[in-house]
Amino acid sequence: MKINTKKNILSIALIVICGSVLLQACKVTKDYVKPEFKMPSVYKLPDSLVDRSLEAIPSWKEYFKDSTLLKILDSAIANNLDLRDAIKNIQITDQLYRQSRSLYAPDIDLNLGISRDFKSHDYYSSPSSGWYDRRGKTPPKDWYVSQSHFSSSVAVDWEVDIWGKIKREKEAARSHYLETFEAKKAIQTALVADVADAYYNLLMLDEQLQVATRNYHLRSNTLKMVELQYKSAEVTALAVQQTKNQVLEAEALIPQLKKEIRVQENALKLLTGDLSINVGRHTTLSEIPSDSLYKEIPLYYVQNRPDVLAAEYDLMAANASVGVAQANRFPNLSITFEGGTDGMLPKNWFNIPGALFGDFFGGLTQPVFHKRKLKTDYEVAKLQRDQSEIAFQKAVYSGITEVRNALIAVRQLTEQLSIAKEQVKVSQKAVHSAAMLFTAGFATYLEVITAQSNELDSELNLASLKADLLSARIQLYRALGGGWK
Repeated sequence: MKINTKKNILSIALIVICGSVLLQACKVTKDYVKPEFKMPSVYKLPDSLVDRSLEAIPSWKEYFKDSTLLKILDSAIANNLDLRDAIKNIQITDQLYRQSRSLYAPDIDLNLGISRDFKSHDYYSSPSSGWYDRRGKTPPKDWYVSQSHFSSSVAVDWEVDIWGKIKREKEAARSHYLETFEAKKAIQTALVADVADAYYNLLMLDEQLQVATRNYHLRSNTLKMVELQYKSAEVTALAVQQTKNQVLEAEALIPQLKKEIRVQENALKLLTGDLSINVGRHTTLSEIPSDSLYKEIPLYYVQNRPDVLAAEYDLMAANASVGVAQANRFPNLSITFEGGTDGMLPKNWFNIPGALFGDFFGGLTQPVFHKRKLKTDYEVAKLQRDQSEIAFQKAVYSGITEVRNALIAVRQLTEQLSIAKEQVKVSQKAVHSAAMLFTAGFATYLEVITAQSNELDSELNLASLKADLLSARIQLYRALGGGWK
């Protein structure tokens, strides 16, 4: 009865100790709590042009309607080098995450060995010590004894997760894994925006080339008229020279725009990751819708931004790393078992049960002094967690600012575009009036070439503003998360 009583007491003591250890473990590492920041309730401009809120952010396949652009985007997402590199990062962190899911399992090692040991009866009088040599004597021939070992064993080493260290390591690995997914989404969102920007810039250059070509022909016709008047002595040679200079100015713009078109096509091909892709255009800049989109947007759409989600996952990983660093400062409990066979002769190697052996032991290791390394690791981990929280807050605030800036750009460019369209109409009427008056002798050649120059500038500016407005709409779409749900 006394033995049983002692066993019961030991069992109860062990349960109490384990229970207190587990309760203490709950206090060592803290679960992640999402921080709260001071933010407005909505993205809103005080003088909204469109009185409706954003119901849903469409995916890029629904947002962009141009079939050529969609084809280019498909190629970019399939072949872009940065995106392919991001996918490799996902695969790397996937392997690390898979490893973290096995941290609770024990380490198992299999050993198969043959050894032969040589031992002396007396080390100090062995040949290696030179004892006999110094005395001019010969050591005995049977001085050494050899011994063989034929062994095979399995060793199992298991660390008991008392303080939740393994749990936090798994959390950190999972957070980094999910972070790479969001990083890949962010790269894809930026890629879609860059490809669309480049495509719309190509359409702008196409339109500017048409404007420059049309203006060149118009000025050439004006030059012919001035040359006829010069032959009739109605104008001086200066009129011909100045008009011809205006023609050359328009003509020089054509190869410049052609060069920019080729360079932009090459840049677009590089984005797609396919240098052989055909960047054909079957639409014009004027055919692309350029409505003002949305002016009042719920704040929660910032959560769709991949960079915001990636920053939060990084914060989760940093929080878990604090728990790991803290747990490293507490005792480590490990249990080890090793068993196998051992024989002096090969024939006895697997002589079971005679050749069997086994060891079982547990160890509790408490770090005492490691040159302040463990405390430093813990304090640094806490500071790095604070940095991650700051980075998370910065990502959120940056998202808010980018949406606001994009909304302002859309609003202002819409107003500018309206003015530019009116300016083009006025300049076109001025060119027509100047030509009629010049033919009738009521306007000078200077008035004609000035009107034509104004028309060229206003039409080039109009094409540029169209592209800028489309770019602002793309940036707004990107700032809202690029259609990720």
